[in-house]
Amino acid sequence: MGVLIKGGRVVTATDDYSADIYCHDETITSIAPDIDAASLGGAVTVIDASRKFVFPGFIDPHVHIHLPFMGTHACDDYESASKAALVGGTTTLIEMICPCPNDEPLEAFHEWNNKAAPLAAVDYTFHMSVVRFDEAARKQLIEIVHEHGIASFKVFLAYKGALNLSDEDLFALLTLAKREGVIVTAHCENADAIDAMQKSLIASGKKGPEWHEPSRPVSVEADGVTHLATMAELTGAHIYIVHTSCEPAVRAAIDARLRGVNAWIEAVVPHLVLDKSCAERPDFEGAKYVMSPPLRDKRHQVALWGAIAGGMVSTIGTDHAPFNFQGQKDMGRDAFTKIPNGIPSVQERPALVFTHGVCAGRIDLNTFVSACSTNAARIFGMYPRKGDIRVGSDADIVVWDSDFRGTLSVRSSYSRTDYCGYEGWPITGRPSAVLVRGELQARDGEFVGTIGRGKLIKRKPTHF
Repeated sequence: MGVLIKGGRVVTATDDYSADIYCHDETITSIAPDIDAASLGGAVTVIDASRKFVFPGFIDPHVHIHLPFMGTHACDDYESASKAALVGGTTTLIEMICPCPNDEPLEAFHEWNNKAAPLAAVDYTFHMSVVRFDEAARKQLIEIVHEHGIASFKVFLAYKGALNLSDEDLFALLTLAKREGVIVTAHCENADAIDAMQKSLIASGKKGPEWHEPSRPVSVEADGVTHLATMAELTGAHIYIVHTSCEPAVRAAIDARLRGVNAWIEAVVPHLVLDKSCAERPDFEGAKYVMSPPLRDKRHQVALWGAIAGGMVSTIGTDHAPFNFQGQKDMGRDAFTKIPNGIPSVQERPALVFTHGVCAGRIDLNTFVSACSTNAARIFGMYPRKGDIRVGSDADIVVWDSDFRGTLSVRSSYSRTDYCGYEGWPITGRPSAVLVRGELQARDGEFVGTIGRGKLIKRKPTHF
């Protein structure tokens, strides 16, 4: 059955026009000023998009769903995360595969994919984290890229003794990535400095969640960006700096780009709308807002929004990492270093960016689409299949009702976490219809789709 979207205002990363869109066999097959449903033949579902925006499906380039962390696991699976993503307007997820150093990379890929395949209602792909780099890992990584279509790696310049690579291994991995055309995404901090700061704070009795940010200040993050950029400059590798939280880190990345380093910058929505005072809330309430890099002084939000508006920050993700406040976050009551990191945001991201970005005049509609969809598709090898509205693209479409007014709440969230980090916040706009490859998957805040319909998107390396 075909789907005809009538009377909408189509907004992409570059265009803004009124048109009808016809979708058939999972793709966009026609875009025209006026398409008559009767002329299409066969059964056609008509979606009225009058007075609404029509956007390409949003892409979240940074989520955690299956996530072992500090002896526990994130509480979403692909069923709950898919529903949450779709209700918010996100049709494609890029999840981080995060094995332990003793795990085999290929086994980890299959573990993560086997958890996604039967439950995903969104399309999905992965970044493959590299937490060790010996000859066996190297061979498996090449297979993961070329046999399974995972064309991006992830490295950590944090979490000393657990996930971080030595400089020797980092250099070797970046060299391999350049040769194979793989982009390397990176958590940029200074693992040794953080380890020393944490030990010093804990020893002096500073153990609450409010001390998480002082243990990894902005200088530590900026140093990590500079270090990674130096390695990329030496090897020619293409890098993507995840969850950039502050002006010094953004500036370090821009400085690298001015030197010719192939670097892209990601912001995540918590850093755009929340600040470090959230983690300072009394009675351990601040633990809900512990993530890494941490929430910063509010002034850094100005720099991040400005960098997004200017195109210096390419993407807005979430770093969705759902841990319950009761029974998981409270593992760290005696030390902030034991608090599982993450703020669930996969459902809330588009509405938050629209409300605090577009409606607040910080970014325009085209930037909203590019930062929440198109740029991720381009950077990670899915464009123009994803991230655009054009004939031949996947029919991943969001019909957006900008007249909607509501509030965010744990009660309306499909994520399984027991809290919402944005509880009671007013929002402007939400999806009235969300299609994944031409099938309606969400409508007016409710999941109405098919669990298990999502596909693994295999990507070819493009970053040579």
